[in-house]
Amino acid sequence: METLNQFKNFTQNLAKTDTMPVLFMGHGSPMNGIENNEFSANWANAAQGIEKPAAVLVISAHWFTRGTKITAMDFPSTIHDFGGFPQALFDVQYPAPGNPILARETAELLTSAHVELDHDWGLDHGAWTVVRHMYPEANIPVLQLSIDFTQGPAYHYNLAKELIALRKKGVLILGSGNIVHNLRMMSWEMIHGGGYDWAIEASHRFKKAIINRDHQTLINYQNMGSEARLAVPTPEHYLPLIYSLALQGEKENTLLFNDKEVGGSLTMTSVLIA
Repeated sequence: METLNQFKNFTQNLAKTDTMPVLFMGHGSPMNGIENNEFSANWANAAQGIEKPAAVLVISAHWFTRGTKITAMDFPSTIHDFGGFPQALFDVQYPAPGNPILARETAELLTSAHVELDHDWGLDHGAWTVVRHMYPEANIPVLQLSIDFTQGPAYHYNLAKELIALRKKGVLILGSGNIVHNLRMMSWEMIHGGGYDWAIEASHRFKKAIINRDHQTLINYQNMGSEARLAVPTPEHYLPLIYSLALQGEKENTLLFNDKEVGGSLTMTSVLIA
């Protein structure tokens, strides 16, 4: 309940606007999609603390493509893009509708890129494992925007800014990844909590820059020291954070939640911008 009250206090103290907040969610293990734990509870709390959106646009670490694509089907499939987990996880379906009209409008907003309207992808686990806890009735349209792996952080930061008009149309934009994410160095002894010294130090530096609105430092994360380079050995889980931060308004604040290291080399830190 403490986190739910934090969300309520954070949103109630903000000036009333018609602009939707922005979220970055540390999604972690796919098992969070079916477990009722501290992380999934706070995803649900985040949804309760903000206005119900007209649609959700997810930028997930798990749709990494050449060029930029957006899901444009009426009913996106639930993608089980993982292996080695219990059958119960593979049995989950999240039958949220899509919104082809919104997909086209979003593609037109992104003038810096040619955006392909995609009818083959669906909702990967970076999207549905989080959103099903936020909106369990699956009655809100959910779309995904892919991440172009040929481009660097500055490109994605500038591209994300072109999405800002969606916030005034009731669209909740949600980046889904993990700020610290190095699975090759994961420790099963710390799977339920704990981080290597380098992961804790990198997380501290990232969070300091987020709170201080130092987006340029975060864009140039490879210059933040060896700890940061260990924390982000590949960019796909980090770039969704860049999309979310790019949409922060001059007078908007940030709330960090689920701020915990797990598995030694991964953080669940999430960000609410409003």
